[in-house]
This record gives sequence, C-alpha cells and structure tokens, in this order.
Amino acid sequence: MSWFALLDCDTQTPWVQDAIEDILERRPRACVPRGSILLETGLSPDARPQTLISYKRDGSTPSSFSLMSTPHGSVVLVIAQGDVVVHEVVERGREARTDTLQVTISWDVRNQAGRIVVARPESEHVLIRHFTMTHAPLLSDLAALARPQGLTEIDPDVIFVALSTEIEAVGPMPTLSPSVPIETAQGVRLAASLRQGDVVRSANGKLIPVLHTVKREVPSLGSFRPVRLRAPYFGLTQDIVVSRHQRLLVSGPEVEYLFGREDVLIPASTLASGYAGHFEPAPRFVTYHQLLLPHHDAVRTPEAALESLYIGRMRRDKTLLEESILRHLPRALLPEHHRAGYQVLRSFEAITLAEARAA
Repeated sequence: MSWFALLDCDTQTPWVQDAIEDILERRPRACVPRGSILLETGLSPDARPQTLISYKRDGSTPSSFSLMSTPHGSVVLVIAQGDVVVHEVVERGREARTDTLQVTISWDVRNQAGRIVVARPESEHVLIRHFTMTHAPLLSDLAALARPQGLTEIDPDVIFVALSTEIEAVGPMPTLSPSVPIETAQGVRLAASLRQGDVVRSANGKLIPVLHTVKREVPSLGSFRPVRLRAPYFGLTQDIVVSRHQRLLVSGPEVEYLFGREDVLIPASTLASGYAGHFEPAPRFVTYHQLLLPHHDAVRTPEAALESLYIGRMRRDKTLLEESILRHLPRALLPEHHRAGYQVLRSFEAITLAEARAA
C-alpha cells in the first residue's frame, strides 16, 4: 500500500486513502505492524521549543504520540501505548544549523524494531537512532495524525506529514522526473527507461556506464516539491521537471566573469521563483529517478548537464546504507564519491547568472 495518508500543512488539506476508511469501518481496532511517519518542518527562527506534532487519545488503552524540537538542537520522540512508553532523543547539536528538518519514524513490530531519522534535506547530514518497538500503533491513531482536529495538534512551522505502510528509505534521494531526457551512447533516452549497464554521456562528453538506477515515490511537498526548469535558460532545449534539490552544472564566459570559476552548480530551488523556472503543479505524490555512476559526474540532457546521485562514502556507513534506497545492493559493489569542489550558487547569484546569460 505504501503511502496512505498525507497532510499539506500549508493548505490544511488532509488526504486519507479510501481503502483506509473501508478498513476502519470493518475493523476499528486494526493495527499497522510496519510503517513510517514522515514529517518535514521549518525550525523556529527565535530558537523556541516546538511541539511539532502531538496526539493523545484517552480510554481503556490510552495512546499518545509527540515529536518535539528543542532550542539546543535535540529532537525528542515520545510514543505511549497503554503502559508501554518509547522515549528517544536525537541530538543534532547547535552546530548542525538548518532552516528545515525532515524526521522519519519507522517501525516493524514483528522484529521489535523502531527507528527515528533526523535529516537536513539540503545536505547529506543524517542522524539515525534505533529503538525497541513491541506494540503496533492503531490505524485510527495514525490516520488522525493527518487530520489536525480534536486529538491532533501541529506546529504552524510543519510543512507536511505523510504516513506509509513501508519502512521509508532515508539518505540520498533521486531527483529526476521520469521524462527528463538523458544523452546515452544510443541517443537520447528518458530517465525512467535507463537501466544498470546503460552508457550515458557525462558533462565533459565521456561515456560512462550506469552502475545502478534508483527511484522513489514521495509526497510532492516541501523538499520533494517539483520544479519546472524552462528552456532556453542554461542551455536547456526543452523544459524539464526535477526535484527542488536537483542541481545543474553550468559553465561559460558569464560563469567565469561573475564567479571566477569554469563551472558552478545551481540548485533548482534557486530558480523556482523567476523566469528560468517555477514550482510545478503536481499530484499528491511524485516518482523521481536517478543514476548512480562510478564517479560523481553530471550527465548530459541535450545542451545542459544535471548532477547524478552523490553517495559519498556511504558504503563505509553500514547503518545509513541499510536504511537507504541502496540497501538491497552489496556494499562491495558500491563506489565512493568525492565532491568535485564546484561552487554552489545561492538564490541571488543564480538569478544574476540567469539574467547575464539572457542579456
């Protein structure tokens, strides 16, 4: 089933899959033995404590759930089911400053396993803490988290809450929509059609084998919100849709003049409010694809270049690897990536470059 409930906190629009309503009608005490809660939030600029989301139900078997962010950088999870209480603290630290946090809480009661992951969507910074989870939450309690009324309270800075019946992957995420064209040895192919062993063309024109392809369905909100990059800006010959964290590799005389470098990287999010791009209307969930290459290269879409999946030295981090979209691959077959040291442009710098190239 995967994603079964979603709350867009900006519009206060809840959605719960029809099948869930049918299950709750027939089995009000139905449980979810395996699943995930994904929450993305902005952090308080004045460093106040935030109760990001809380839920409390009284009765013969009371249940409560709360997720808090503290001023000193901790994320605190408390789950109570009757007399059984889970209390976990993830220390982010003051040095891990960020405007946005993504928190994933997952459980698999058959294996008595629980997990909380705190990530910064704009970086590779991921903190993982495992705990024991012996009681499956009620489906009705989980569905209530996507309906912020009565028993559920949500902080105004929360961006979205999503619920899944799967252990959702964390770490590096795919960022290309299925229809993004990629140059290969056999001509232009769509990102969704590429497979392990295909050969793609890198930004410098070399042909490179694809080690693996990955894809993931995610809510089309927050850090996953799709951006339409418009042709002919930055060499694009057609519009493409990517995740807001996809980055373009851009070169040319304007780049050298403005930044003193041969190449720079531009996050799609920095172009989403101008004439070079805009946020793309999308259904509740979108599927993104990406390519894992032997080295951290950019791949060519006609007349432009897009950054491929960067995994750093994840093969050495067994804990993160087991929670990632690459968890089914042998560690020995994964590459180690090194950043090329490109300057990543901020929003005003990307706009300045777009204007210079359009002039």
